[in-house]
Amino acid sequence: MIPRYQKIVFVVLLVVSIVMGTILVRLREQAHDRLLKGEDVAPTVAPAVAPAEQATLVVANDSDGTLVEEAQSLPLPKDAEARARALLDKLLDMYAGPGSLHPVPGVPKSVLQVFLLPEAQGTGAKAANGGQLAVVDLAGAFADGHPSGILTESLTVESICGTLRANLPRITEVRFLVDGQPRATLAGHADLTRTYLTGDSLASAAVAGNPEGRP
Repeated sequence: MIPRYQKIVFVVLLVVSIVMGTILVRLREQAHDRLLKGEDVAPTVAPAVAPAEQATLVVANDSDGTLVEEAQSLPLPKDAEARARALLDKLLDMYAGPGSLHPVPGVPKSVLQVFLLPEAQGTGAKAANGGQLAVVDLAGAFADGHPSGILTESLTVESICGTLRANLPRITEVRFLVDGQPRATLAGHADLTRTYLTGDSLASAAVAGNPEGRP
């Protein structure tokens, strides 16, 4: 005579087995359907590494308050917005490095994003002639840790503008956000509410690199 509790245990185990079997069959069918519909998003090839290209960084120097063009070989993506961010990441990494002539503490993602707006949304006369407006979204941690002072803040802003124009000539204007929001100043001085003309920063760098105006 089988005890009653053993019968109950057997029935419970049988029900659980049936339920589990049904679930497994259903999961298998769903996986098969995804394969047939091409919904498997796992990459089949390794992502391509961007080739190194010659780039120009407009680098600030606190000792004499100048901007100087510096050639760099960098892996740059083809997408213009991603390229702009890669350039600025390199520029700000240089400022955070040892021996920097424009020391600014770095954070893991100093530049959150760079947006390139259609020329019709630009604000200056150049925008109507094919220029672009770049919106640079800086990390709050970067802005909060930036040294305060009109010269050092202005050099950071102008070097960003000049670097964008030197490598992406269509960018004629730059505006800044911090953590996706408008901010009055970078660290108390440099005005982040205005639109900056990149040509002015690039001209300053050219003069600094060639003070006598030689070709």
